[in-house]
Amino acid sequence: MTEYGRGPGSEPWHPEDPLYGDQGWGGQQSPHGQDQYGGQQQPYPHDPYAQQPQQPQQSQDPYAQQQPQQQSQDPYAQQQHYQQQPDYGVQQDPYAQQPQQPQYDNGGWGTGQQPAAMPYDTQSAADPYGGGQSGYGETHDYYGTPEAYPPPQPPGRREPAAQQAPTQTPDWDPEVQPEETHPFFTGADDRDDNGDDNDDEYDDEPRASRRGSRGGNERRGKGKKKSRNGVACLVVSLVLVGGLGGAGYFGYSYWKDKFGAAPDYAGSGSGSVEVEIPKGAFGYDIGNILKKQGVVKSVDAFVSAQSENPKGKSIQAGVYLLHEKMSAAEAVKMMVDPNSQNLLVIPEGFRNIAVYEMVDKKLSLKKGTTKGIATAKRSELGLPDWAVNGKDIKDPLEGFLYPAAYPVTKETKPEAILKKMVARSNEEYQKLDLEGTAKKYKLDGPWQVLTVASLVQAEGLTHDDFRKMAEVVYNRLKPDNTVTNRKLEFDSAFNYLNNQSKIKISTKEIRTNPDPYNTYFHAGLPPGPISNPGDEALRATLSPTSNGWMFFISLDGKKTQFTKTAAEHDKLNEKFKEQHGLG
Repeated sequence: MTEYGRGPGSEPWHPEDPLYGDQGWGGQQSPHGQDQYGGQQQPYPHDPYAQQPQQPQQSQDPYAQQQPQQQSQDPYAQQQHYQQQPDYGVQQDPYAQQPQQPQYDNGGWGTGQQPAAMPYDTQSAADPYGGGQSGYGETHDYYGTPEAYPPPQPPGRREPAAQQAPTQTPDWDPEVQPEETHPFFTGADDRDDNGDDNDDEYDDEPRASRRGSRGGNERRGKGKKKSRNGVACLVVSLVLVGGLGGAGYFGYSYWKDKFGAAPDYAGSGSGSVEVEIPKGAFGYDIGNILKKQGVVKSVDAFVSAQSENPKGKSIQAGVYLLHEKMSAAEAVKMMVDPNSQNLLVIPEGFRNIAVYEMVDKKLSLKKGTTKGIATAKRSELGLPDWAVNGKDIKDPLEGFLYPAAYPVTKETKPEAILKKMVARSNEEYQKLDLEGTAKKYKLDGPWQVLTVASLVQAEGLTHDDFRKMAEVVYNRLKPDNTVTNRKLEFDSAFNYLNNQSKIKISTKEIRTNPDPYNTYFHAGLPPGPISNPGDEALRATLSPTSNGWMFFISLDGKKTQFTKTAAEHDKLNEKFKEQHGLG
């Protein structure tokens, strides 16, 4: 037999044991045979434990002292140390509960020895439970049969009685991660056996208490996954993914439109496309035209490439021969190259007869087609009211086919291109004060101013030549000109009537031809313009020099020399005849 609560021997009885008498552990009940509030202790013969039947075998009393010495270690001696010892002459339950809680070394169960045990008084009798006193020497082993109650547990490990309220324990252990029990995460089917769906009936009670209320139909392990929650999760996930995907797409589209690179083709493309750019079209206008014709992929790509090319801003109206599906950079590169433009370029000073031939060639027409249309439809081409159509005029359109670059396509008609040229000349002439110039130099209206400009264009070589040449014309047309007697004597006019461009013209030939356009034979201006003057010649006609120039000559055809007197001119003329073998 071991000391109470120590060693391998018996331990305190189970709370539900009928022999249970250790009510002092809870600190709420009085010991056997003693009133709860300090009444006189009843003698042990009245103790219910003494009335239990004796078993025939001898067993160790669980309350017998382990050591025979008179001075024993009472496990409850620490409690009695703080109160007056009762007289041991009166039998007293050694388990009488004192107000103080028992103190144990390491919980009272680890070492097997009670520290600081209080010895009994020297006059105290032997342990009332030892030596068979009061019938406690021989007792039945109430825990040796199968139907016996389980052995008592130490106070620290005792479970509460069934009728007592359960002890509140922490919901979680800080050292152990709590197991998730919500069906949303565990996937457990929360339907009861009757098919009731309690998916939405969540409360704050533990799942164990809710399952207990169902009559013990507790399900072990995980059941089927909840179909409704699974579908809901799937739908929510799809909605979120779809929303995020849509937002991402529109966000990317917005970023790409605002900050990203514009869509563009790669390479120089293929095939051939004629693209006409009208006058007054700029970057975005040109880009829209190119996109519609399948040349570039986007307007922004073209505008960006045009701004990056140093010559991009020089793109003018015209028809360009480009390729399909070109990169914007390649399209700009071709458009700034004159060779890629499908243009009809009319040089300054060209006569109408030369312009007609150029149109026939550009449009792949029979020679003379454009000239015939110009003669037949001249009244439909848009000539201004001050244009003269007299009997001596060789071509009423002379001077109105303005020198410029005109876009043409394979479908362009001759009359269409002629109308564009006349319209361009009218536009340019309206910018000039032809009427004012005519009055200033005593000319017969804008028609004669245009005729002077055509002569200046035909005879001059540079801008400075143009202004001096205009002064020569005005000085020779003066009524007091006795040197030439108001005769211009321009070789260019004689060449015009003969549709030629000769330098070597004999004096006999040039002074005997009576054609109205022969200024060696007739005084004053020819009946009409002899060429299509450009902008510089026109402006020089409106603003000539005033240095007294009367004569000019070019010895080599590259440089013009001007003189003021006939004597200076005759010297240069003799030198010219010597160089070209003219008599």
